[in-house]
Amino acid sequence: MDEGNCSSLTQFVFVGITNNPEMKVTLFTMFLVVYCINLLANLGMIILIRMDSQLHTPMYYFLSHLSFCDLCYSTAIGPKMLVDIFAKNKSIPFSGCALQFFVFCVFADSECLLLAVMAFDRYKAISNPLVYAVSMSNRVCSGLMAGVYMVGTADALVHTTLAFRLCFCGSNEINHFFCDLSPLFLLSCSDTWINELVLFNTLGFLDLSSIAGVLVSYSYIILSVLKIHSAEGRFKAFSTCTSHLTAVAIFQGTLLFMYFRPSSSHSLDQDKMTSLIYTLVIPTLNPLIYSLRNKDVNQVLEKLKTKRCLNMCIIRAHRQ
Repeated sequence: MDEGNCSSLTQFVFVGITNNPEMKVTLFTMFLVVYCINLLANLGMIILIRMDSQLHTPMYYFLSHLSFCDLCYSTAIGPKMLVDIFAKNKSIPFSGCALQFFVFCVFADSECLLLAVMAFDRYKAISNPLVYAVSMSNRVCSGLMAGVYMVGTADALVHTTLAFRLCFCGSNEINHFFCDLSPLFLLSCSDTWINELVLFNTLGFLDLSSIAGVLVSYSYIILSVLKIHSAEGRFKAFSTCTSHLTAVAIFQGTLLFMYFRPSSSHSLDQDKMTSLIYTLVIPTLNPLIYSLRNKDVNQVLEKLKTKRCLNMCIIRAHRQ
């Protein structure tokens, strides 16, 4: 379509999660609790890793960035979604919509790649423990993270530029609770086949590359674990991977279901429910998975609790 025939939209309007008044209070309360847990758990994980020298290792360096990604892309969507549940005006400026999608895309893509990097880190730690500190030095870790964020940013720029150069000459009502590509394509009166092709190819490449990286790393990890003679040693080696495997399964499983379903089973209402999982639930689960199943994190937490108890006892003693 000729761009001269495009209307210049200044804002979009979200349909939101539901228009049922009876459901709004329940959904708001539930999502507010989930988002607050997400905020506290991810911030707590980042602060904990930064504060305690016991956690200054490559594994926890990557884990702090996982929490940072979770925090960023959930915060790009969560607060606006919560406000819109009761808001009469669910509008968002055109530029705000582009920014929301861009931030979400950068950190969601980065997390997808980061999970593969974390699998590679586990492979290095288990297969070559004696040279682990050298092979995964601060320089290497920083370089890997820089690469992850660069790819995430480049992919987000491509999709954001292509999506927000489309013509929107009809309704400005987005049947979603945030600016995602599928509902935006439905509003466009341009031909979106290039956008859809780029989305399928880039998302497919990133997601399948990440899954391939995880599978290759764990194939080598399994071979390395099988070389360990004692059953206790095998269990100890593989137990460090269970939290990561759980996080990969939840994130990649949701992403594959969301974007690689048959078109015949595609519906925006189903998209909303799936989107809630990876925008609010997964960022909340990740720090809980790593803290509840992680011996080092639990030890640091116990140390902090003991230190706090001692400080409280000293303060009470001084007062008496």
